[in-house]
Amino acid sequence: MNDEQLLRYSRQIMLPSIGIEGQQRLLDASVLLIGLGGLGAPVAMYLAAAGVGRLTLVDFDQVDLSNLQRQIIHTTDRIGTPKVESAKQALAALNPEIEIECIGHQLEGDELSAQVQRADLIVDACDNFATRFAINAACHQNSTPLVSGAAIRMEGQVSVFPGKPGGPCYRCLYPENGQVEDTCTANGVLAPVVGIIGSIQATEAIKCLTCAGSTLEGQLLILDALHMQWRSLKLKADPHCPVCS
Repeated sequence: MNDEQLLRYSRQIMLPSIGIEGQQRLLDASVLLIGLGGLGAPVAMYLAAAGVGRLTLVDFDQVDLSNLQRQIIHTTDRIGTPKVESAKQALAALNPEIEIECIGHQLEGDELSAQVQRADLIVDACDNFATRFAINAACHQNSTPLVSGAAIRMEGQVSVFPGKPGGPCYRCLYPENGQVEDTCTANGVLAPVVGIIGSIQATEAIKCLTCAGSTLEGQLLILDALHMQWRSLKLKADPHCPVCS
């Protein structure tokens, strides 16, 4: 770590739970971030600012005017630009030291598995169950930690699935059949809510990568922003889960 890095990350290095060793773990880490919308925007910015050495950004969409109310990594002058390219511009300006890789199409099958395998941690910031289930299966197959988040209306939730045998996975929480797909387009969302959930996802990712403190493994943290109330539920592995049982 050079003098410029010591200065850039000094406020993090001062933390006893991070220190020089933890910061070096971040610099050496590779994170796969899937989704660059309301959740992925703050996740990407905080992980880049924190010094995660390589960020692989995945999103097949383009920046739209309706995104700008909450997707703070994008700007008005980048409307029509692929989200991965828009995000890369913002992150490169924030921290030019890190490596940023862009994937502008949906990851599926063997390609998804290969990208999960080469990452130290996955952040799921997508907005549909089909993609979440696919990410979860690939993470379990490759024993890769997964930080999962979701937000809609004035509600949000976060959990961490470490990919270890015996622990719950995302499919233990939600069975594949019978899920009603809520979207921001149909139901709306308060902008700061996705910022709160995305910031917690980034925090959990940094803790996982640096081995700092305890994570939300085995827990589901739920936010009711309308009344500003938090709940934490314990998660257990489903013995009949088709993914992890």
